[in-house]
This record gives sequence, C-alpha cells and structure tokens, in this order.
Amino acid sequence: MSQTLMSPATLQARIPEIFAPWIIAMDLHVIEVLPGEVLLSMPVKPDYVHVGGVMCGQAAMAAADTAMVLAMVAELGEFKPMTTVQLNTSFLRPISADHCHVRAKVLRSGKSLAFGTIDIANPDGRLAVQSTTTYALL
Repeated sequence: MSQTLMSPATLQARIPEIFAPWIIAMDLHVIEVLPGEVLLSMPVKPDYVHVGGVMCGQAAMAAADTAMVLAMVAELGEFKPMTTVQLNTSFLRPISADHCHVRAKVLRSGKSLAFGTIDIANPDGRLAVQSTTTYALL
C-alpha cells in the first residue's frame, strides 16, 4: 500500500500513460484521491446515449473498469500491470444527466489478486450503477 497520498492532478496526468486513446477520449476527470479510492467526474457525451435517451451500459462499464485501475494506482502508489478477471455490474437507474460521478474503492489488494467496488451516481447523488470487480496483478 502506498504511504504517500497522490494528488488528483498527478493521477490525472497518468491517464494518457496508462490507457488506450478511446478511454482517454472519455474525458474522465479525477476529483479526489484517497489511498485505494478515487472519485471521477465523467461527462455523458452524446456518443454514450442510446435511443432511450440514457447513457448506455457499455460506457458505464468502461468508466467503472478505468476507475478501478486508477484506484489501484492510488493504492499501490504507481501503475503496475494488471488485468480485469471479473466485472459484475448492476444497473439500478438510468443516467440521463450531462455528467455522472464514478467512485472506485479497493476492498483488498493481495500479491496476485485485488478486489474492489465501483459506484456510479447521477449528479444528485442517487446511485445508478454498482459494480464489483476482481483484478489479477501481473
């Protein structure tokens, strides 16, 4: 576990170094960093909205997976190669606002596996998407 708290600006600067261009294009913005936890703001771009006028689940899952990698960076103090083993997502209510908040928390980080939760909320704070995840540390 990292002993030094990473600033939001430092973690934000790591995004282009870690992720694919299409993830960078999601414009996730780091608001808060705690040990093993991050809070991001995500714009709900027109490309993420499906016929029903709400953000599609694929965009939410990509945001959740990305947020957990950033929470792991906050936990470890640096990026280490890892891969998603499992991402289980429940959609509780639609996201129809122009942005949402994504909070990822590392529940446990071991030598080879890490476990976490991700909550995505509408701007009013109402939980819209909840994910649990398992990562393999490579």
